[in-house]
Amino acid sequence: MGRILVGTASWTHRSLLESGWYPPDASTPAKRLAYYATRFPIAEVDATYYHPPSQSTVEAWRDRTPADFTFDVKAFSLLTGHPTRPASLYKDLRENLGAPPQRNLYPKDVPREITDEVWRRFLGALEPLHEAGKLGAVLFQFPPWFPIGEGNRRYILECARRCAPMRVSVEFRNRTWMDEENREDTLAFLAGHDLAYVGVDMPQGHTSSIPPVLAATSGLAVLRLHGHSDKWTSKNVDERFAYMYSEAELARWAARVLELAEGAEETHVLFNNCCADNSQRNAGRLRALVGETGEREETGERGETGEPGGQIALDYAPGGQGGAGRPVKGRMAG
Repeated sequence: MGRILVGTASWTHRSLLESGWYPPDASTPAKRLAYYATRFPIAEVDATYYHPPSQSTVEAWRDRTPADFTFDVKAFSLLTGHPTRPASLYKDLRENLGAPPQRNLYPKDVPREITDEVWRRFLGALEPLHEAGKLGAVLFQFPPWFPIGEGNRRYILECARRCAPMRVSVEFRNRTWMDEENREDTLAFLAGHDLAYVGVDMPQGHTSSIPPVLAATSGLAVLRLHGHSDKWTSKNVDERFAYMYSEAELARWAARVLELAEGAEETHVLFNNCCADNSQRNAGRLRALVGETGEREETGERGETGEPGGQIALDYAPGGQGGAGRPVKGRMAG
């Protein structure tokens, strides 16, 4: 079993700062990140989805964290096919594009040479983390209008090629990738190209809902927990992610995380229920439970965590770069 890193998506959300989770002396961005890094070994950077980071900002992340700290960085919206505000583009590229300031841009609206330059600058800014060994993966979360198909498979491979040697992880929001008909093929595709699948826990019954399948399709396995807010479609972030996992839920997830980690060299678990300090409290408790559950299993003592219901999950062992992944086993994931 490889390393299990548990942390949260973001350490700067407004409601977190207002929650009192940070001590009074953690009064600056530098001190807050330094404090966060004493509590967790990994953080997901979501701000990069909305605006590409500067290299100086990335260097600050590198310098304010311990040598063994890990960042997963979310890919910029233009690179995943999401609507992108012109104001979020690099100033000179925005001026060259001449786009209306209030109209969202999609990849089809941007000339190839400008898109290529966005790729170059975005990945270039991440180099300080990569060179320091602190970049876990670049997270590509694809939109609900990104269905399964040969063209979209090719685009996923293009993203991986552009990022290499940086590792990428892939999260879907279109159900066709992970429905019962296509699930095995999707996981085999990712495993065959050594791409990390991002398992999700999220509200079900929505057009963007993906079943809670856990799978190790590369040396890295990833789980993102979004909560189960009954206001998932709200445009208010605090409402959308206003969820606190219960002790029983966390106990079940701890057992499943340990099982997932058996097929990976490293497992990242990120809580994205970023309302107040919910994600920090849940992540802290899950870290403890993973340790407790792991110790019980090593001694042959299994706690009663309850049997999760839901979809059949297929675990895949990584086949290496360009190699074929192989199914390990099927199991239930709730």
